[in-house]
Parts: sequence; structure tokens; C-alpha cells
Amino acid sequence: MDNKALEMISYGMYIVTTKDEDKRYGCVINTLTQVTATNVLVAITLNKENATNQALKTSKKCAVSILSEQTTSDLIAKFGYFSSRDTDKFQEVSIREVEGLPVVTQGACGYLIGEVVNVVSCDTHDIFILRVGKAEKLTEEKPMTYRYYHEVLKGKASSKAPTYQEEKVNSNGNKYRCTICGYIYDDEKETVKFEDLPDDWKCPRCGVGKDKFVKINAML
Repeated sequence: MDNKALEMISYGMYIVTTKDEDKRYGCVINTLTQVTATNVLVAITLNKENATNQALKTSKKCAVSILSEQTTSDLIAKFGYFSSRDTDKFQEVSIREVEGLPVVTQGACGYLIGEVVNVVSCDTHDIFILRVGKAEKLTEEKPMTYRYYHEVLKGKASSKAPTYQEEKVNSNGNKYRCTICGYIYDDEKETVKFEDLPDDWKCPRCGVGKDKFVKINAML
């Protein structure tokens, strides 16, 4: 199968948030589709391993923030590469409480609130059908596309995203992969070898330290 054809499918960038009891959950997604025009239904896709998936099945209600091109890669990394099980993703993030849900407004050009009316199991992911009860435009900024995220912000899909493809490494020399986001540090392509990087060096994609990197084979 030619995966390059799949890369031509258009996507947006969104943050799905929900609340189960007193705990807040949230994650980045790139799959949202409007299904109906009247009594508006939308479909979103969440990996079955995501904490947000499990919380949404319990809460039956979520917010979806539509990210703009002004969204920083740091915000996307926080909600895309870490788990709500052990990380407070909402700390130091601009949010608004709407109908009891934490709506991420930072970098968002709009949001919607939806109630779960159906869940369809699809292999590694679940498709949640949401009935939209509230939607609000926040700014005039352009919505971020998945292509913009890749080509301008140089971002990569989380390993739990439906569009994830493992990066291939074809050069010689030592290479180190971030266990959080999959970023590869290639000694052959960098001016400083990984082992010589300072102790406070951070992954340029998700911001974790050197201790989260593992050495990988020269050819993958």
C-alpha cells in the first residue's frame, strides 16, 4: 500500500477535553468530521488506550477546541504526547469553563460542546458520535490543518494517532529515539553527538529530557 496517498487526506487539529468526576482529561486529535447539518452531529476518533477515551465513555460529554495557526507546538506537545493519567495538562493553559467542561481557549479559534450519542469500535480506535449543543467562534485566525502542523511547525503524529507512521532511519551512526514522541536524534546529522549534549538538553519536539531517549539500531 502506498502510504503517500494516505498523507494526501486533509485533517484539522483539535483538543478534546472532558471531565470525569473532579479530574480533567484532554488530548490532541486530528480527526473530526461533521456528519449532519441539522441537529448537528460530528464524529471524532480517539485511541482506545487514551485516558481521555475512557473518561469520555463515562462522562458522555466533551468539548472540542478548534486549534488555529497561532497554536504553539508546546501546547500541542503537552496535550499530544503525555497522558492525563499522570499529567495535569491544563496547568498554565488558558481555559474556560463551559457547561462544566474545561475548554482550551489558548490558541483556539473556536470550540464546540457535544454529547455522546454513539460509540463505534474500529480496531485500535473508537469513533464517538457527538450531538453538538453549543458552538462558538473565538477569533478570526485560520484553523490549523494537519499539513500546516507538519510543514510549518515540523510536528509529528503521536503514536496513538490514526495517522501515525513510524519514522524510518537510513543513515549510519548512533541514533536515539524519544520514548515519548518518537523524535529521532541522529548523531550523523547533528553537530553535537547525543552523549555530549548538556544534561539540561530537551527534546525539541515534546520537551522531555535526555533520560527519555533510548539508543536504536542504525537501520530501522
